[in-house]
Amino acid sequence: MTLLKREEWQHLVREVDWTLSYVDDEAVYPEWMSGTGKVPREAWAKWEEDYKVSYPEYVATQREKESSAYAVKAALQRSTAWENLSEGWKSSTKMHFGGVTLVESEAVLAELKMARFGLNGSWRNMAVFGALDEIRHAQITLFFGHEFVGKDPQYDWTQKMFHTNDWVAVSLRNLFDGMMVTSNVVDIAIQLPLTFETGFTNLQFVALSADALESGDVNFANMISSIQTDEARHAQQGGPTLEILVEHDPVRAQWVIDKAFWGSARAFAALTGPAMDYYTPVEHRKQSYREFMEEWIIDQFVRTIEDYGLKKPWFWDEFMKGLDTWHHALHMGLWYWRPTLWWKPTAAVSKDDRDWLREKYPNWEKVYGDKWDVIIDNVNRGDMELTLPETLPWLCSMCHLPCCVATLGYDNRWRVRDYPLKHNGVTYHFCTAGCRQIWWKDRDNLNHPTVIDRFLAGEIQPMDVGGILGYMGLTPDVMGDDPDYSWAADYKDRLIVPRVPVAGA
Repeated sequence: MTLLKREEWQHLVREVDWTLSYVDDEAVYPEWMSGTGKVPREAWAKWEEDYKVSYPEYVATQREKESSAYAVKAALQRSTAWENLSEGWKSSTKMHFGGVTLVESEAVLAELKMARFGLNGSWRNMAVFGALDEIRHAQITLFFGHEFVGKDPQYDWTQKMFHTNDWVAVSLRNLFDGMMVTSNVVDIAIQLPLTFETGFTNLQFVALSADALESGDVNFANMISSIQTDEARHAQQGGPTLEILVEHDPVRAQWVIDKAFWGSARAFAALTGPAMDYYTPVEHRKQSYREFMEEWIIDQFVRTIEDYGLKKPWFWDEFMKGLDTWHHALHMGLWYWRPTLWWKPTAAVSKDDRDWLREKYPNWEKVYGDKWDVIIDNVNRGDMELTLPETLPWLCSMCHLPCCVATLGYDNRWRVRDYPLKHNGVTYHFCTAGCRQIWWKDRDNLNHPTVIDRFLAGEIQPMDVGGILGYMGLTPDVMGDDPDYSWAADYKDRLIVPRVPVAGA
């Protein structure tokens, strides 16, 4: 075989399959794991990936990537590049290391499930490469993040974040456990490789790579670019899976894509939106979060689903409006509840920052400007206690993010809405209509209790901010704070009315 050209023998090995004679097919590929549903078993014989690779080719390519990434890292270890980075940008990397690293490890399980229970030999073969990819992604991210632990203990959350009860960790576990752990392999292929990796990892890896280079963080840009080059290969598992599912069960295909897109969009509004529009120094921002979403996510997503004969999700109008508000509201919430974070969230609302925000988001000043003005006045007066939380934010029962989405009412006023829903005698609260609808349709599935639910149930003791921080695993050396309040100094010339103490307070 070694004397043959690859194309002469690969079709023989990539489609290895057999007819079982000693056990029923259902015993080997149980429905609850394989998830074929309404799709006939024989229909999966048509599954075929576009980009084919052999194991020797895979190893050679990966070796080259690894050598390149670690060579750059070794060279930069002898420089002072990290020390020269802004604290805002360092926070972007801390968010990435803590929020993404163990998701890569969890994705190994998802790929191995497809490698075992995928209903086509080619699919299982491709998933093996996908598992190897994800092992590499977890290892390289852990290794790169570990370098900085001695310089800043917040980087230790690269390894520990998902093992804590921090509210951000609970939110991401809720999303990714549902996407990778509890789903059958058909749903995994559509949610993870197609919706998440083909679309949203571009946002986290491509956009942040560009901002990293602008900010002078060559090491980080090199790492995430090395990871992103793997995605195109194993992400293609989604296309052939969706094609077969659409043919036999288009309603299910639409629903799986819709809820994966919505959950991903909410998570990235919290993780990537603030990093791009606030933590990256204004002079280094390549694009706004909205601009990147429109170019890399929306256009690509719409083309993809329309190519398969599917429609835009029912929540599309709400999602598009959210591009102007979601991440700004979440940034304000993250800053206000900064002691509950493992990074240092800079407010980034200096006069230059606000000029940039008004240019990119025409409604920003109207919706958020006066709220930041109150915070600025409190900082400049020295009333720092008024800028710190006394309890937890109210968290959405679906995405577990704060219920802080600003919406424009019929009276032309902006306000934060609650979307409640009563079920089995319990009232649940949601940040958006999209979250409420998805929760309702999946209500019979196991859902994570929010940190608020745990607090009210008495699981967090003592029931105060100190008890909350302890429950989340946050110690004084790692809990977040704004790294530099100089942005407030821009407004020292404003006339600030002194705060009048309330009688008896």
